[in-house]
Amino acid sequence: MKISLDIPEDAFKTRYSSPEEFASALRKAAAIYWYQRTEISQGRAAQIAGLNRKEFMEALAREKVDVFVVDFDDLKRELELG
Repeated sequence: MKISLDIPEDAFKTRYSSPEEFASALRKAAAIYWYQRTEISQGRAAQIAGLNRKEFMEALAREKVDVFVVDFDDLKRELELG
């Protein structure tokens, strides 16, 4: 799925060198936010962020977000999958 946003150029120019870099940071921030709120699993968050799970866990650590947020329903599903 592709989503388009109209964001003023000066909103990202001071910190990001390109719109692509800004979009990547935005995806990562959204994934971390939803993961922290236990709205999505770690695997789904990594996918949204465009990272593998190890890279996503490293991103969580850099942002000082708990790496392991336990959603017991999600844990049960993962255990059932083996």
